[in-house]
Amino acid sequence: MKQLLRILLAAVGILAIVAVAAVVYVTTFLDPEDFKPRLTAVVEEQTGLNLVLDGPINWSFYPRIGVSVEQARAWLPEQDQDSAAFAAINRAEVSVAFAPLLRGEIAVDGLTLDGMRLNLERDAEGEGNWEPLVERLSEQTNGAAETVLAPASAGPNADAGSLAVVLNIASVEVKNADIRFRDEQTQALWRLQQLNISGSNVNPVRAFPLKAMFTLTKHNRLDAEVLERAPDITSDINLETRMRLGLEEELFVLENMSLTTRTSTKADSEPQQLSLKAAEIVARMGEQQLSIKEGLLEAGLRNADSWQGSLALALAFGLEGDWQAQTAQLKDLQLTGPDGLRVSGHLNIEQMLDAPNYRGQLTAAPFTLRPWLARAGITLTTAGEAALSDVAMTSPIEGDAEQFSLPRLSLVIDDSTFTGELSAALDGSRLAFDLAGDQLSLDRYLPGEATAEQANRGLLRSAFAQSSDSLLPQSVLAGLALEGDLSIDTLVFAGLTFNKPSLQLRGDDGVHRLTAFESGFYEGKLNATGQVDASDSVLEWAFSPTISNVQVAPLIEAMSEETSPLRGRFDLSGDLTSLGNTREALTSNLNGELTAHLKDGAILETNISQQMCELVAQLEGEGTVREWHDDTRFEQFDGTFQISNGLVESDDLLITLPGINVQGDGELNLSSMAFDTHANARLVDTADAACNVNPRLAQLPLPVRCEGSLSDERSEWCRFDRAAFQTAVVDLLRNEAGDRVDEELEERLGDSLDQLDESLGEGAGQKLREGLRNLFN
Repeated sequence: MKQLLRILLAAVGILAIVAVAAVVYVTTFLDPEDFKPRLTAVVEEQTGLNLVLDGPINWSFYPRIGVSVEQARAWLPEQDQDSAAFAAINRAEVSVAFAPLLRGEIAVDGLTLDGMRLNLERDAEGEGNWEPLVERLSEQTNGAAETVLAPASAGPNADAGSLAVVLNIASVEVKNADIRFRDEQTQALWRLQQLNISGSNVNPVRAFPLKAMFTLTKHNRLDAEVLERAPDITSDINLETRMRLGLEEELFVLENMSLTTRTSTKADSEPQQLSLKAAEIVARMGEQQLSIKEGLLEAGLRNADSWQGSLALALAFGLEGDWQAQTAQLKDLQLTGPDGLRVSGHLNIEQMLDAPNYRGQLTAAPFTLRPWLARAGITLTTAGEAALSDVAMTSPIEGDAEQFSLPRLSLVIDDSTFTGELSAALDGSRLAFDLAGDQLSLDRYLPGEATAEQANRGLLRSAFAQSSDSLLPQSVLAGLALEGDLSIDTLVFAGLTFNKPSLQLRGDDGVHRLTAFESGFYEGKLNATGQVDASDSVLEWAFSPTISNVQVAPLIEAMSEETSPLRGRFDLSGDLTSLGNTREALTSNLNGELTAHLKDGAILETNISQQMCELVAQLEGEGTVREWHDDTRFEQFDGTFQISNGLVESDDLLITLPGINVQGDGELNLSSMAFDTHANARLVDTADAACNVNPRLAQLPLPVRCEGSLSDERSEWCRFDRAAFQTAVVDLLRNEAGDRVDEELEERLGDSLDQLDESLGEGAGQKLREGLRNLFN
């Protein structure tokens, strides 16, 4: 753009000098046609361009002296004249005021260029066809130009400098200019169409008003115009300012500048509006420095798919740039927008042209993030309606063209505060963080409907709720290098509290590992390792949890929001694997094994041993006199769970109470949440038995069956298994009575069992005792 500006200024200057000389020449010799050969020779000698004047040269004498040239074309020295001209113009006109001529001065009254056309090209090696011309023009001087422009009949010693040129042009106009730029290096075709420039009182001392407007188009292929393709980018641009020239210092100053653009692309249905305002822009061309004071960039962005109307953003800034030193300073940055957006800071840029890198400070005042995520196409249905409504951050920032880092980040998200460092590659290929937080409630950010139903559905049901949504962005993970460390004082997830959890994530080449997860968990410990392999088309998961010495009572109460019926310390360990990227796929492909153990356990506020001993005593016609504890203490509670394609099975569930053994087996389908379990309680006569047991009763199991779905009411899950109990009793009596079992035995058994509850509700123990007494009497 700088070179293009120099071309335009040089072209205007040369045309002005040539036109002024033409006025002197024409008014002296009164034959404009005689001037054509001399004019073309001057242009070729000064610029190397081959000039052809196809149209006439006209002049006027009063009240101003003027000359005009029509239909002029120019080719580069090595350019074939059968090709499109490098430069052309429909009409050029220059006029000088008559009165200053009487004082020995040339005051240009007006300069008009109509229908100017430029064809700029850059080859695949990056060399532009205008570069030799610019180099040649830079070698020329005004004095040399004046000498060459002296009339031929004046002789070799003519004094062409006897008239002083006063650069104070009352009016300058460029109309309907057309500039093409063909870039073979980037395979792009740029075009400035309908370029109109106007200025008045143009002078090198004081600021003068300047206006410009044009349409800029870009095609992403060089043959697009031949194929009559629509432009990929179209932008209408308007500039209005006051310009001050310092030609000797190569200084250009724009005061009260206002630049507006209206840009549209093939993909956008609505144009995007952008405006740049500045109190002053100073360009020191010789020193290659640029400064902007009180800059304000305003945007009106439209995206009908993401938001309605125009999204107004404004960026206030100041700029000090030095192209020779390759440095720039962005000062007093202030980005503002709707929903409380207010970001401030500064940036210092070094090695701007070779390997740009930057340092600075960014601060975002508290604002609401939710609507900004919605504009980005992310729809949130969080449980907390106020989630992400108070977000703020501050940090130094540094980086380059490929990455950025926030080395001392302080981030506030609602009630949570995180400190540490974060860095990422701009193309999304790398993410690293080391953050520490005070507290975080993930439940506020979970999908609202699922979280609201958490208490009613239970943790397990919520965790395995079916959803077709992808859980992780697999394409991002496949190419992501990850290194993350996170620690939080208190974490709440799914209603459960984790104390001082910390995790380490490491990943590369699509394989991401949870190398360590440690947390205090209900007076115990929770540890885990895991891995997600995203290198293939299907995600592969591995997870190894270890829970040790966790208090069961507060854990159950947190999961169910009901008083826990158990106490004890719980241990669990195992290894799990799965495939897929949805809950449904992960559930149906879940495989592995878990081993569970409960120690120091008890069933609270119920002493099953007491009830069974009282039942035995009544059956034996005796009573009990010992004192009983309020709870039922476990001597053993163990189980191993095999998981195959989402089906959890166990055949070794063992619960040992004083005088009672409970053995069970069953299965749970994690996809349908359907389960079916069987448990048998038996009285045993051991050294630590709560009471003496009749050997005959020790042979009789008390079966319970639990089946249904986790979505059903809990009261409907379990019942006394009457059929199994009847079968066990019949088998026991048959073994004792042999072949003497008859219909009376079957009838008495049926009558007794009719008195038992179908489920283990209140009063079932009493009815069980009555049924057994009737059975054995």
